Amino acid sequence: MSATTASSRRQLAQAFLRDIRSPEWGVAGQLIRFALSGGTVAIVYVSITTALHTLAGLRFQLALLIGFLAGVGLHFTLQRVFVWRHNEDFALAAHHQALRYLALCASQYGLTALSTAQLPGLVGLPVEVVYLATMLTIAAFNFLFFRGRVFHPDAGRSQPDPEPKREAMS
Repeated sequence: MSATTASSRRQLAQAFLRDIRSPEWGVAGQLIRFALSGGTVAIVYVSITTALHTLAGLRFQLALLIGFLAGVGLHFTLQRVFVWRHNEDFALAAHHQALRYLALCASQYGLTALSTAQLPGLVGLPVEVVYLATMLTIAAFNFLFFRGRVFHPDAGRSQPDPEPKREAMS
């Protein structure tokens, strides 16, 4: 591959990433950004966990915790600043978004643990298949929940506040 071709591809990728961030892409843009951020977080999570365990010699459980916390922090940040871009302000303050986000993280962990512990024996599938099906289902739910209940725009703030009504004094 020539340097010109590599440069053209890099410019094309940069233009795509710049363009895909536009709120005008609507739901399709949100889905693409959601998938890109999820893939990025997965790579970071696995890389940090593996590097800390393999290269730094940390116990795997400690490396896993650090990788998980880094992944959660990165994921929340990407959801807030990259995936759910819109022209309006968010309906919720960042700390309220974080509380809902963390509650969802805890519940999806519990649901994943429960499904992978119980479903393989009930449906006769390997745990890996159940795990992947659970994760895909949770990802679809997360997209809808994040879109409508965590990172949604505040439509009311984009319009001027109505004048308060004053009651007539008798």
